[in-house]
Amino acid sequence: MDNINDTINKLNIALDDFFQQDLELINWDDKPAADKWSKKQIIGHLIDSAQVNLQRFVRCTYEENFKLIYDQEQWVRAQHYQDADINELLILWESINDQIIRVLANYPVNRSQIQCDTGKKEVSFHTVSWLAVDYVDHLKHHLQQIV
Repeated sequence: MDNINDTINKLNIALDDFFQQDLELINWDDKPAADKWSKKQIIGHLIDSAQVNLQRFVRCTYEENFKLIYDQEQWVRAQHYQDADINELLILWESINDQIIRVLANYPVNRSQIQCDTGKKEVSFHTVSWLAVDYVDHLKHHLQQIV
């Protein structure tokens, strides 16, 4: 459980650091190349990641060995993040992360080692504890691309 508590702290710090930036100075719409995401689309991708991982965390409280994956490129395209209002996206992303923190903070101790399959082409089982750490590392990686 300490691992999950450490992960919650790291997620809180990452979110606090991000939202303390002057976000109005960021050019959210500019794409560095035609085949690269804008900063707005990166936030959209982080929304998708948060939604999928929230479902993994919730389902692992009562289920195990299920498969839950997503195609990040297709999801970003299908949700038209580039056309969305950045303030709405930031509110949604922050809210989903608040829910992830709530779920993880109350996670059943006996379920943190339950696994689910995240592999797209082959089976790839990971525990809830591993998924939580990976989620925060992934989030921090993308935030570095924004600020």
